[in-house]
Amino acid sequence: MGEGDAIWAPSILPHGTLSTLSHHPELHFGGKMESKVSEGGLNVTLTIRLLMHGKEVGSIIGKKGETVKKMREESGARINISEGNCPERIVTITGPTDAIFKAFAMIAYKFEEDIINSMSNSPATSKPPVTLRLVVPASQCGSLIGKGGSKIKEIRESTGAQVQVAGDMLPNSTERAVTISGTPDAIIQCVKQICVVMLESPPKGATIPYRPKPASTPVIFAGGQAYTIQGQYAIPHPDQLTKLHQLAMQQTPFPPLGQTNPAFPGLDASPPASTHELTIPNDLIGCIIGRQGTKINEIRQMSGAQIKIANATEGSSERQITITGTPANISLAQYLINARLTSEVTGMGAL
Repeated sequence: MGEGDAIWAPSILPHGTLSTLSHHPELHFGGKMESKVSEGGLNVTLTIRLLMHGKEVGSIIGKKGETVKKMREESGARINISEGNCPERIVTITGPTDAIFKAFAMIAYKFEEDIINSMSNSPATSKPPVTLRLVVPASQCGSLIGKGGSKIKEIRESTGAQVQVAGDMLPNSTERAVTISGTPDAIIQCVKQICVVMLESPPKGATIPYRPKPASTPVIFAGGQAYTIQGQYAIPHPDQLTKLHQLAMQQTPFPPLGQTNPAFPGLDASPPASTHELTIPNDLIGCIIGRQGTKINEIRQMSGAQIKIANATEGSSERQITITGTPANISLAQYLINARLTSEVTGMGAL
């Protein structure tokens, strides 16, 4: 069970907690919490939920999980990351307030380090701020904003961080995203103040937590046009996919994309499968895999080929990719991989 599927018990706690101070059974703030909670006087167990993209999650996990392990050990907080093939993940941090603030500091400084590293390869001169997104029950957002925006203005002015509360709730939930950006120090001060507000104003009623949706949207081809399925509708897909599909159709005298119809095994006219191997530099493998594997899954789906990416080996600067399928499957998979590499190297990021 991933952390995203934590035991949500909306009515276990009559007083609720945050989702940012979320609904874990072990979280209990006394029924009559002192309203004069000051930063120094906060020492209850909290749970803060953060919404992160795949790249940010990868940064926190680190090589073989070393970064997150270090963060857990040094902060004393529990840090859990939701599972699943989603472009977004929920990172849950639980512990006494001082442990949470330590964990937050480590995350904020890690993100700043990533920004500095990415700038060394970029012509940009001004350093963008560190940005974190909290997930907060909508019923607490009013207290966070304050009358006429007074509270959020006070937090911005006293910490120097930018704070934005999303107007809409996150899909299928009663939670909103609260985006904080600024220097790591400003972010830490801002989180402390947000925790104080949320402890003083617990959520009202049951909170339906936000769970990120898997990224894999199926692609179908009809009449030479590519479509993705969104809800009940087929949405025409960008031109590149349609062109690639037409290219595949020119190369494949058998069923579309070289995939046979399992319901009619007698119609299997595909040539025997073969295997092709290629090596890709480690620093470019991410653009082929995509966030949470979205790009590699798209390439698999469109080419009809099986694609395996070998694990990184110590001391090697390259990763091996093995493509298995019919000659047409393999050539289309290679074409798609090369297109990803070209768009990454030229900075077009098109496909």
